[in-house]
Amino acid sequence: MWRDSGTPADSFYQVRPEYADDVPKSRFKIKTGKTLSSRKWHSAFDAEGRLDIGKTLSRIYRGGIHPSIRGEVWEFLLGCYDPKSTFDEREQIRQRRRMQYAKWKEDCRQLFPLVGSGKFITAPIITEDGQPIQDPLVLLETNADKGVTVPAQNGINDSSTGSAHNLEKVMDKRVIQWMLTLHQIGLDVVRTDRTLVFYEKQENLSKLWDILAVYAWIDIDVGYCQGMSDLCSPMVILLNDEADAFWCFERLMRRLRGNFRCTNNSVGVEAQLSNLALVTQVIDPKLHQHIEALGGGDYLFAFRMLMVLFRREFSFCDSLYLWEMMWALEYDPDLFLIYEESESVSKKAERSTKGRTKSLRQCGKFERENMKNAAKTADAPLPISVFLVASVLKDESSKLKHEARGLDDVVKILNDMTGKLDAKKACTGAMKLHRKYLKKAHANKS
Repeated sequence: MWRDSGTPADSFYQVRPEYADDVPKSRFKIKTGKTLSSRKWHSAFDAEGRLDIGKTLSRIYRGGIHPSIRGEVWEFLLGCYDPKSTFDEREQIRQRRRMQYAKWKEDCRQLFPLVGSGKFITAPIITEDGQPIQDPLVLLETNADKGVTVPAQNGINDSSTGSAHNLEKVMDKRVIQWMLTLHQIGLDVVRTDRTLVFYEKQENLSKLWDILAVYAWIDIDVGYCQGMSDLCSPMVILLNDEADAFWCFERLMRRLRGNFRCTNNSVGVEAQLSNLALVTQVIDPKLHQHIEALGGGDYLFAFRMLMVLFRREFSFCDSLYLWEMMWALEYDPDLFLIYEESESVSKKAERSTKGRTKSLRQCGKFERENMKNAAKTADAPLPISVFLVASVLKDESSKLKHEARGLDDVVKILNDMTGKLDAKKACTGAMKLHRKYLKKAHANKS
């Protein structure tokens, strides 16, 4: 249902009464004529279901997406579907993906029966050498009043689920590694967006746990890392079908999984932190010099912003608004073709898009700038998230240069911004810095 112009969107993501005073109010307002409405969205499709994506991108950037259609729009922004596909083609893809998710979930259930049971764990079930832990402190019993799980006596509260814990020694290293992550996923799930009424329901907590458990199983290189629950949670809230939420999260992870690649010697997000240092050095040399003098040249103080895309710096509602503006600005109409791995579907997509050229009008503004400058720079384009952080640092430049006498001060100044940042302003600032950076970088190479 459409709301009056200027209505805050907080009501769509209800906060538990006990947290009402602690959660920052949303700055995102639903504005008639600016926010992408259900009517405008559906009018962008032709009779067969092909989407004029260019018509919607500028609208999203101007005013975000109405919460009632956010999930289905995100599926396109994240490359789940080709905008040139028809209603029937998308339905076939959707059903195929739901079957694939069901298969992966069943594979996980065979390894650990609590997957898909509506329950989850928050204590280890296995040792690093594959020995089962017979009596873990497992959260399996739902408190009906509060909608949260509580520890059961001796770790298990239901003999019917006891088989889930009567494990034999596991020899397969991949299975051991996956099982070692399951309790960490559970611990993160109960902490993720805990202020929202949505997660008072045990079934929603379990859905989030299942999606992350399945993803950890199929992504052998990355598995599960802290922070992923913050990225997945909005998908669970916006998309009713668990499989659809999984695929939306999977597409987002394709963009961000490099951030989570960690070894003994490096953190995955280090590449973006290095790029942030480079951008700051180009656009605000004095700020960069000051940060280096404080010993912060690695920019690790910005780790969280890049890792979970400002989820902690913005209210829940505003972080969604920020994400969709970022994705609209970065949008590449070939995302679906780039991401799709199924041979039969990609061949069909290949046939249906023969002779198709990428139109600038069908791309986001940030992507258009990168395309126009592709001939001037040999480097791969930087993600807009780097420029967003650079924009925030630029806005706080004076305070950072004059008040920060150590890295603790830098962290405090940035933490003080929590709930005070304006998503639209941040994106506008990022676009300005992007143009400035490209211009200066090109001038320096010349």
